[in-house]
Amino acid sequence: MEMNEVKKLEEIRKLSARYLNTLKFSAKNSPSAEIKMLNYSELGCVITNMLKLCILALEQDNGKNKVIDIGLILEQALHLFPTDEMELLDLVQEMLVQEA
Repeated sequence: MEMNEVKKLEEIRKLSARYLNTLKFSAKNSPSAEIKMLNYSELGCVITNMLKLCILALEQDNGKNKVIDIGLILEQALHLFPTDEMELLDLVQEMLVQEA
């Protein structure tokens, strides 16, 4: 491997350690992601609203009046979005463009 490639690989490793933090890896288990909740009540509301949303989608009946906290569901979706990983991909892309 050329010296330039080794330096780039080292830089990618440093960036990965800094940005790749959504998934946590352990020796025995599959990777996992943490979702922060205020308490068990919020967790229950999120699960309940996700299930209601799925039921509503399956029924595809606009005539039924179901109360679903879409804001809560969207907030959780935002928490799942891997922002740090996207920043890393931007940095890696910049490195590759500079090399070309």
